[in-house]
Amino acid sequence: MEKPAKTNFPVLELVRDRWSPRAFSDYLPSFEELGSLMEAARWAASCYNGQPWRFILARKDQKVLYKALFDCLKDKNKEWAYQAPVLGVLVVSKTFEHNGKPNPWSDFDCGLAMGQLTLQAEALDLKVHFMAGFHKDKARETFNIPEGFEPLVAFAIGKKGDPDTLPEEFAEQEKAPRERKDLKELVFGKEWGKPVEWLK
Repeated sequence: MEKPAKTNFPVLELVRDRWSPRAFSDYLPSFEELGSLMEAARWAASCYNGQPWRFILARKDQKVLYKALFDCLKDKNKEWAYQAPVLGVLVVSKTFEHNGKPNPWSDFDCGLAMGQLTLQAEALDLKVHFMAGFHKDKARETFNIPEGFEPLVAFAIGKKGDPDTLPEEFAEQEKAPRERKDLKELVFGKEWGKPVEWLK
């Protein structure tokens, strides 16, 4: 199933075609493919080149590690994420490595890294679905995440599958058209809330 974005301006096909399925096929991404995703994240921009992102990652054939990651998910996500051939958790360093001071831009930097990871996934015909619904404390305990680092988001990676394999609620969401706010609601000029003139 394809769900290309309907854009008002031209964008890269990778951006147009990116979306976050919950249904995954049984295709198991190779370690080389996963390495490409990690490389894409590694080369993202970050404040002072601090690279505050760390990844915990498991393929489904790594049964013990995969189960440990799966067990950190909240129940609602478990209803569909069991299909995902790869699970992961993104962990963020909250301090700069070079001086030990708090890094107020670390979450932003991690977002850039995950954005690049996601586009690299699209280039490999893989999809990424991010999950806020996971137990951060359980992840910290399970994977011995040290102080100064925080679990930020969980995610699933794989090739999209058949929506009809999902519980009805999720299948309906999967088949629904994609929606976004209009650019006029997002891009302002001198006056807050009023779109820049070139969007009128």
